[in-house]
This record gives sequence, structure tokens and C-alpha cells, in this order.
Amino acid sequence: MFRQWFTEATKTEQAPVEPNAMSLATVDSDGRPHCRILLLKALDDRGFTFFTNYDSAKGEQLNASPYAAMTFFWPTLERQVRIEGRVEKVTQEESDAYFQVRPLGSRLGAWASPQSQVIRDRAELERLLAETEQRFLDTAPHCPPHWGGYRLLPERMEFWQGRPSRLHDRLDYRLIANSWQRERLAP
Repeated sequence: MFRQWFTEATKTEQAPVEPNAMSLATVDSDGRPHCRILLLKALDDRGFTFFTNYDSAKGEQLNASPYAAMTFFWPTLERQVRIEGRVEKVTQEESDAYFQVRPLGSRLGAWASPQSQVIRDRAELERLLAETEQRFLDTAPHCPPHWGGYRLLPERMEFWQGRPSRLHDRLDYRLIANSWQRERLAP
């Protein structure tokens, strides 16, 4: 069902600018939630793949507690999908392959930015980028060891369809003993 909704979100006349934008929620070691917007980069039968800096706050949170939730919202279609599940790192080969198709500036930025770390000012970031550009002046940047993908393996998915009078449709799917069980939830 997600593939169908995602395809419709990308092909509608009023398609969102980035239909693959999603919120990703994680928890820190104190159990405090953190949420940010990321882009879905791959979808297959195993799950939903996104890429990031493994040393970032989200990377550290996923390393400590490998569960997350993501939400896609397509307001022009009055649709939302919530997904929960375990998260695992993708293979190094998958990370390398995706890294190589990124724009050069994004590849350099992955090397230059100490993501989620405090920096003095914008000039420091620009200095780090200039140093990185010099480092890779004669060679293409390869995937850094601190950067790669995660795949969320869905265990629960809720599909929400807006309806008049706030009597929305909510279909909840749970993976139980390797089989998806569907229930309808009251709005």
C-alpha cells in the first residue's frame, strides 16, 4: 500500500516538492525524543533507507536504541503514513554506491562537516570545506567511514486518509509472526 501511495504522491498534479521527505523520530540515552526531516532514498521489500553521518546525534541515538519512527505527510492528498520499526545499517556496498551518485558538493560536505558538533561560526565550516576540497583536488571523494545508510525494517504502519467531518480512515498494519495483520482504527 505504501508504494501505491508514494507513487501517487509523486505523480499528482499538486505533488509536494519533495514527496520523499519524512520526519524521523529517535530517542536519546535519557529516553528523550528527537525528530527531524530527512529524505527517503530507497525503498525495497526489506524496508525504508536513508543516509546520514553515523557520528551525528541521530546516528548515536540509533546506535544506542536501534528503533525509530518515520512519518510521511502529503497534505494535497490528505494522506499520512506512520511507520515504526527496528533500524539497521545498510551494507558498506550500498552506502558506497549511493555516495557515488550524490552531487560533488554533497560528497565533499559529508567529509567536511562534523555533523551535530558545535562549531565556532560559519567561517569554520567554510574553512573545513576548503580543506576538504584541497584534499580531494586530484581524486574523487569516496564514502567516509562515518557516513552511510540505515534501513528501517517496518513492524507497524498506519495509513491515514483525510475525510469530511474529521471522520478519517485509519488502517493500522502490524507485523505479527511474519504476517501483516490489518485493523481499522477510529479517527
